[in-house]
Amino acid sequence: MNGDEDVPAWAATLTAVLLLMGAVVTLIGSLGLVRLRTFYERVHAPTLGTTLGTGFIALASMVYFSVLQSRPVMHELLIIALGVVTTPVALTILVGAAQFRDTAENATDVLDRDHKRDGG
Repeated sequence: MNGDEDVPAWAATLTAVLLLMGAVVTLIGSLGLVRLRTFYERVHAPTLGTTLGTGFIALASMVYFSVLQSRPVMHELLIIALGVVTTPVALTILVGAAQFRDTAENATDVLDRDHKRDGG
């Protein structure tokens, strides 16, 4: 026995709703990754899905185990905090690197075009 029968119906329902919301948001972010066309669009959707989806799933865990153990369980707050901080930072770094790459490629194309025009 794992104690599932000790969880009240309201807590089980709230946990299920939070888990479902987290799964749906994460799925939408994943679909955005597949469906969107450019890198800059693709990187945005999974970031939102990861941050919000992880938050909902961690909240579901907090509710379930707090009710099951009859005390507040707050370990998941660390997971939420790290997800909220690290995911946007990773997005910013990826987009910055892509912008640098795009700028460098454009500069190279301009130099090549000028070199060919000058007879080079």
